[in-house]
Amino acid sequence: MIPSSNIFLVGLMGSGKTTIGKLLARHRGLAFVDSDHEIVARCGVSIPTIFEIEGEEGFRKRESCVIDELSQRRGIVLATGGGAVIRPENRAHLKHRGAVVYLRCQPRELYLRTRHDRNRPLLQTDDPLRKLQDLYAARHAFYMEAADIVLESGRQSAHSLVRRLENSLDLADVALPVKCPPAD
Repeated sequence: MIPSSNIFLVGLMGSGKTTIGKLLARHRGLAFVDSDHEIVARCGVSIPTIFEIEGEEGFRKRESCVIDELSQRRGIVLATGGGAVIRPENRAHLKHRGAVVYLRCQPRELYLRTRHDRNRPLLQTDDPLRKLQDLYAARHAFYMEAADIVLESGRQSAHSLVRRLENSLDLADVALPVKCPPAD
């Protein structure tokens, strides 16, 4: 049994963390939080702007503070940024404070999902597919280290993925509140 009232979603950009997280939170009666959106709300500027001003290291420091704070809440589904697992302290916080789900998706599929998105600073390169392949190679072991559950997030519908994830959570005996049906 994984005693937790939190579910933390990790995976590369475009793997579906926000989409799946929102649906899962709704199904389970939990609050949904996206760490990237929280960073933007606190800073008042976009992630590309943070990268431009502070570089990736500055962004990662901000991200670590937000993940530490958010992972201490109870009853949330948290979609983390794709690079959150780079820092050991983030992996430790997530692992010890909730059930960690790795939404694994192959770089080619991620490229198809993200190729027109200008809000992903790491993909603003001449060869975004190569960058995704490199990121996958560099981060996959970190995702696996943190994960309690690994879910392939290929070309299935979001609703289908959430059903599979809920089955996996139930099989892993994750202690989560289940949304109660309305009283008659």
